[in-house]
This record gives sequence, structure tokens and C-alpha cells, in this order.
Amino acid sequence: MGAATPIGIEIAEEDITPDGRGIRPEAACTAVANDNSGLTQRSLKRSYSHLALVEESQAAAKAEPSGRPERARSRKATLWLFAVAGLVVAGTFILWCPTTPNAVAGLSIRELASIEAIVFLSGVMSGLSGFGFSAIGATTLLLLPPILQVPLFQTLSTGNQLLSAGQLHEDMPKSPKDLWAGPGPCMLGGVAGVPIGIWLLSHLPAARLMALFGTLLFLYALYSLFRPASFKLRGFDGPVCGAVVGFLGGVVGGFTAFPGAAVVVWTGLRGLPKAQHRAIVQPYIIMSQIYSLGLIALLHPSYLSGQFWLLLALSLPAVVPGTLSGLAIYRRMSDLNFKRVSYLLLGISGISLLAKTCAQAIMSLF
Repeated sequence: MGAATPIGIEIAEEDITPDGRGIRPEAACTAVANDNSGLTQRSLKRSYSHLALVEESQAAAKAEPSGRPERARSRKATLWLFAVAGLVVAGTFILWCPTTPNAVAGLSIRELASIEAIVFLSGVMSGLSGFGFSAIGATTLLLLPPILQVPLFQTLSTGNQLLSAGQLHEDMPKSPKDLWAGPGPCMLGGVAGVPIGIWLLSHLPAARLMALFGTLLFLYALYSLFRPASFKLRGFDGPVCGAVVGFLGGVVGGFTAFPGAAVVVWTGLRGLPKAQHRAIVQPYIIMSQIYSLGLIALLHPSYLSGQFWLLLALSLPAVVPGTLSGLAIYRRMSDLNFKRVSYLLLGISGISLLAKTCAQAIMSLF
């Protein structure tokens, strides 16, 4: 057998010099050309300049693999450095802000700055994973009552999802057939589930339900981070299962403002790739949030008070840069890392739900 060079020319073994350090300059070799008449062979002569090119390409091929991981690690380290520096600067600025009560929208400047930082981080995480905006935003319950926080983050989440889906329009459903094969059944189930969730928001404390669901989410996320990567749920991918999952998500979303958790668990168990995952989760969240807001405006217009509209106007500018930052990271992320981030956000969602049940106790500590 001949020896193959990096440019695909086969060289007979007898044409290699005895010391193995090079190739005889006038050694003949065979090249295969593909033209309209079929495969033809022709004899080639190798020159010293050609041998230098081959040796240079061999050296580059050996050097390149070792350089790439090093550059990748350097880029990751730089990104982490910028992220940590940004958090330190934001935390310092928030602590520097005055605490005069009722300065803006019934909040102090420090409280308002904290909400802005949470909204920005929510946009980053949702742009990165396709969900989790309101899960991160649930920490604002330490500053806002539920009947103000839920519609506020439903509205902000809608803007975040519309911006994100617009940036990733090539992955979204493009026809009624695509819609039914993806998020359609979940949407139908969500239409039935959202009114129940809004009723729970209006009439029941729902603390035990949130604590139970939050605990299950946290345990599932913990399990998913350590389960075998090859594990997939089979036999639960039909439209009936999608409708049931959408119904559960609608109920939870009606009183928590993050309906995507149940659907994310479902797509995660099926082992879907990240593009297909987002094509199901994001349209479902958009539908659920807009539908929930419509019902709140119809049934409880007092929830959309002047304080709501002022906080919305002040918070929207933080959504856009956060979402675009998350999308930039998403485009450079592998399917495996995407799943890890999704499970991490599910865990944060569970912790956020548990925090909702303990918000008053936490507030009493400050």
C-alpha cells in the first residue's frame, strides 16, 4: 500500500528514501482525476518545492489540534472573567443606590435597580435556553406582591420570547403541519389549564401546591444532571401526551408566570435536540403568556394598575440586551451543554417556587 499525503496523493513505499526523512524528488506517483469520461489516471512528477509544501502541511496538521483547545479555554476564561466582573459591578452599583422608600413606582432606587438586574439576568437565561425567564424573575417576589409580579413577568416574558423566536425564526414552526407536529397539542392543553391557574392565583394561597411542584422540579433537575446521557422516554410523544403536559403547564403558569417547566421536562425526557426543543417550548410559552394576560385583563383589570405599567416601562429596556446576550451564547453551545443549562434552570425554577412559599419568612430576615 502506498503512503497518503495530506493533499490526497498516494506515494509508493519504494519511493520513500531509506532514512524515512523525505521523498525522492523525481519519484513518480499516481493521481486520479474525475472528468466526464470517467476515472482516469495520470503520472505526476514531484518537485522539491512540492515536497516542502507537503512537509509544511504535515507540520500544520500536527500543530493545529493542540492549539485549538488552548484557544477555546482562553476564550472561556475570558467570558467567565467578564461575567464575574459584570456581576461585581452590578452588585456594587445596587449597594450604592439610595434606599429612600417610594422613590419610583412605590419602590426605592435600590429595589428598582435590583429588579432591573434580575430582569436582565432573566433575559440572558431565557435567551440561552428558551425558557426560565419567570423562574429567574421569581426572586422579585421578595420585593413585589404576587398579583403585581405575575402579570409583570408574564408581559416581560412575552417580549423576551417574541424577540428570541424572531432571532431563531428558522427553527420555529412554519406551517400548520409543523405546528401540530410540535407545540400544537401542548397549546391546546394550555388553553384549558391557564384559567385554572389564574383562579388559583386569585382565590387560593396555593402555597402547598407550589412547594410540591417546586420540590419535584428540583429533584428532577438533580436527577437529570446525573442520569445516563443515552436515556430517553419512549411511547409518550403523541398529541395526547402533549395536550396533558400543556394542560399542566397552563395551570402552573397561571399562578406562577412560568408555564414552560412541564413542557421542558417532557422534551427533556424525550431527548430532543436543542433546535426541536425550542421549536416546541417557545411557541407554547408565547401562547400561554398572551392568553394569561388577556384573561387577567378581562377578569381582574385591577391587577394592571398604574404601578404595573410604570414598572413595565422601566423594565422593558433591560430585556433586550439580556435576551440578545443569551442568544449569542446559545448559538455557540452544543446540544449536551444546552441540556445541562436546561436542567440547571429547572432546578432554579423549583427553588424559585419554594422561595415563593417562604417569601414572607425571608423578608422578615431583612
